[in-house]
Amino acid sequence: MAEYRLATPISEEEARALRVGDVVYVSGIIVTARDQAHRRALELARKGEEIPVDLEGGVVYHCGPIVREEGGEWRIYGFGPTTSARMEDLEAEFIERFGVRMVVGKGGMFQKTTEALKRFGAVYAQHPGGVSALAVASVRRVVAVHWLDLGVPEAMWVVEVDEFGPLTVTIDSTGRNLYQEVLEEARRRAERLALG
Repeated sequence: MAEYRLATPISEEEARALRVGDVVYVSGIIVTARDQAHRRALELARKGEEIPVDLEGGVVYHCGPIVREEGGEWRIYGFGPTTSARMEDLEAEFIERFGVRMVVGKGGMFQKTTEALKRFGAVYAQHPGGVSALAVASVRRVVAVHWLDLGVPEAMWVVEVDEFGPLTVTIDSTGRNLYQEVLEEARRRAERLALG
């Protein structure tokens, strides 16, 4: 296990060097996207239309921030991760179409996303849950917000961060998925216990 400090945009080479268990701190621009933002971005891309932010080499954060507008600028007060599993049906195509190099959330993702990370040279990393204040401390400024009509949590927030992390790589570009490994081990143990 190693520790990395990466700046966006992240290259494919940098992403492919990361392994399960590595700790990463990211500086630069990250973009929040939950269910509705994923759906809208993919709908636009399928029609050949552009989305309002370039995600090539980017970090997509599964997060619905708590924000307030103050003096004409947005300020983030809550920046913790949301559960990633509900984006499973959308994430593989999202990675392929937009060139995302890192997906950040909590709770892991499954086979479809794991295959896309392997194929396109990207990783999934987990931000520690329950420590939103840690994530907020990394925020330098809100650069832009898109699709506020979806609601504040579902909008796409473009945020400049410094040392965003610690992020633990839990699915890497070799196809290793820590969540699936833990589930498989739990099943094996349950079977052994059931057999007595």
